[in-house]
Amino acid sequence: MDENRKEQAKKYEKIKLVVNITESVFSFILLILFLWFGYSKRLELFAFGYTSNPYLALVIYGLIVGLVSSIVSFPIDYAFGYRLEHKFGLSNLTFGKWLTEKAKAAIVGSIIAAPIAFLFYWLISNYELWWLYLACIVWVYSILLAQIAPVFIFPLFYKFTPIDNEELKSKLMALCDRAGFKVSGIYKFDMSKTTKKANAAFTGLGKTKRIILGDTLLETFTEKEIETVFAHELGHYKRGHIVKNILISLFGTFIGLFVMSQIYIKLLPLFGFSQPWEIGALPLLAIIAAVYSFFTSPLTAGISRKFEFEADRYAIDTTRDPLALESTMKKLAEQNLADDEPNRLVEFWTYSHPSIKRRIAEAMEYYNKNYAAGTA
Repeated sequence: MDENRKEQAKKYEKIKLVVNITESVFSFILLILFLWFGYSKRLELFAFGYTSNPYLALVIYGLIVGLVSSIVSFPIDYAFGYRLEHKFGLSNLTFGKWLTEKAKAAIVGSIIAAPIAFLFYWLISNYELWWLYLACIVWVYSILLAQIAPVFIFPLFYKFTPIDNEELKSKLMALCDRAGFKVSGIYKFDMSKTTKKANAAFTGLGKTKRIILGDTLLETFTEKEIETVFAHELGHYKRGHIVKNILISLFGTFIGLFVMSQIYIKLLPLFGFSQPWEIGALPLLAIIAAVYSFFTSPLTAGISRKFEFEADRYAIDTTRDPLALESTMKKLAEQNLADDEPNRLVEFWTYSHPSIKRRIAEAMEYYNKNYAAGTA
């Protein structure tokens, strides 16, 4: 990455960081004021003015809060979700298509979240151990979503087709065979319809397991680089990251909901509420969840970075080509406008992937230690 591109990447990442922090703090303060001055309780009473059914009241309350939140956040979304991406040459969306994609995401997200929201409210209204039952349901629901997402949800946003380069497909399938990985298919998706960034991912569980490659990746990376990306994704499977993430999610959900439920009960009187199922009190739970997520973020991000290093090492073990991994990382940094050497505290607290510079250094060290001298 040339110096001008590096400077752009640092500027882009700094703007995103400042905006994310500012938006989070602003949202936190607004929610506190919304509760403290009784507006949440008034909105609950307003909803019950139209219905005596608590679930319909929850819908009315949620729709109003969601609508107001969307209106308040729209200028920020437009400035930093649309204009910023265009300013740095990363977006391919017109304003109309950007709005369409946001609306589609909101609708799909609401449909996915609705069953959990209703179940949550039913549990918190009827059981003292609501957090325990909710944790079980959320965990099972997330597993189900992981299975159906590649088949039913992702295609709502992108078009998936089997990769048409037979030579490349054969090489990738050979890597799967060597890894003992049974995959339902290797697909490309039209990532270029929204962005110039490149990406690849392992998706699905069971019979829906598949590896997806963005068309931006397939069009701008060499076959060796694509094999390296593919080997990295296989590394997540071979190193057991899928199962580990499921178990981490299981324990994390139970512990998180337990801690949040205890804090929630203790803080209810402070905001004028007496029962946990009061609809007007629910934003308090959202605040607690946000704070909990903030303080546990370094742990979850650190585990994710560890898994990424392990997948990189698997890619080296498989391809024995550290130069391909290095060129892949550098291309990804340039194409995605990623800061290859971010602030260490920011990386520690928020990055789910190690910085590009660290990934390259770790991969080279691993290769030199295990293969360069012919020790393996």
